[in-house]
Amino acid sequence: MLTCVRWYVAYPLSLRYIEEMMRERGIFVDHATVHCWVIKMVPVLAAVFLRGKHPFCKSWRMNEADIKVAGEWKYLCRAVYRAGDTVDFLLTAKRDPAAARRFLERAINLHDVPAKITIDKSGANTAAIESVRADACVDILMRQCKYLNNIVEQDHRAIKRITRAIPGCKSFLSARIIIAEIETMHMIRKGQMDCPAGKTMSAAIQFHSLAVWTPGQRHNFFRPDSAIATQPVIIH
Repeated sequence: MLTCVRWYVAYPLSLRYIEEMMRERGIFVDHATVHCWVIKMVPVLAAVFLRGKHPFCKSWRMNEADIKVAGEWKYLCRAVYRAGDTVDFLLTAKRDPAAARRFLERAINLHDVPAKITIDKSGANTAAIESVRADACVDILMRQCKYLNNIVEQDHRAIKRITRAIPGCKSFLSARIIIAEIETMHMIRKGQMDCPAGKTMSAAIQFHSLAVWTPGQRHNFFRPDSAIATQPVIIH
């Protein structure tokens, strides 16, 4: 199950491609079943990842990316550190000050107040930052500089490359769930997950370890992808 879920959120593959790839390995699973696994498992894995996420710095880059859901454009609010690591993300139905503030408050609740936030000329982000500064009485330096925001704009590409290949985002809720795990896998690849001291683990093993995580321990990993049963298995 975890291998199918990881393939789906890590690479630009459709569910039917994953069904075919598993069949070549002697495991028969329907593409609809894989989709159910994704929807059920992703919220749990994403929540576990947050417990082992690296500490953050105080300089953020904030922007939005356009994502098509059920034939309509929605907006993925994202923020990264100045070094490129992901701060937080939130899929919203509208691009307005209310949505931008909701994202900013969520990010601050998870990671504390940043010292400065760099944005482009977005009026929604400007209004959100100004309202948070006024209501919470916090000192956040806001910079509007497009070239400094290239970091987050380039980081959008890794997410959009996968979402373009996913026709399964038929509803806003399912899109939110799937994007959450795409972002989680992206953060793992960027090295944002704490690993046991002295151990080097691949992104695949780190992802699988989320399913067996316990406080202070992440070493009971799932078997590697190469250790797949040779006898055909049918999963309904």
